[in-house]
Amino acid sequence: MKLVRGIRGATVLAKDDGLEMRQAVSELLSAMLKENAVSPSDLISIIFTATSDLTSDFPAVAARELGLGEIPLLCAVEIDVPNALERVVRVLMHAYTEKSHSEIAHIYLRGAQVLRKDLAQ
Repeated sequence: MKLVRGIRGATVLAKDDGLEMRQAVSELLSAMLKENAVSPSDLISIIFTATSDLTSDFPAVAARELGLGEIPLLCAVEIDVPNALERVVRVLMHAYTEKSHSEIAHIYLRGAQVLRKDLAQ
């Protein structure tokens, strides 16, 4: 039986650049889908947050370029906490899956592993 699960992920950009944004987010989304055996038809929605230092493009553009344009996508600004990691895009993907919570692979790339050492694969 398929249940609704949340899949977390994050990536760090080397610089605030539209191409860098699309490449990093595309890499992250592809890994999240692959590692959790989720197909686009299993997706419910994807929420993106970006730190306030990322303004060159919307993270959702990368999802659309991957063919996920029919999935509801939402971008927001992450809370600006002093001394927090910079140039970070976070993702919360909602999907139908047969995996239990403990079987979900949360994906942290490009240095984002420091954000959630308890979840990073």
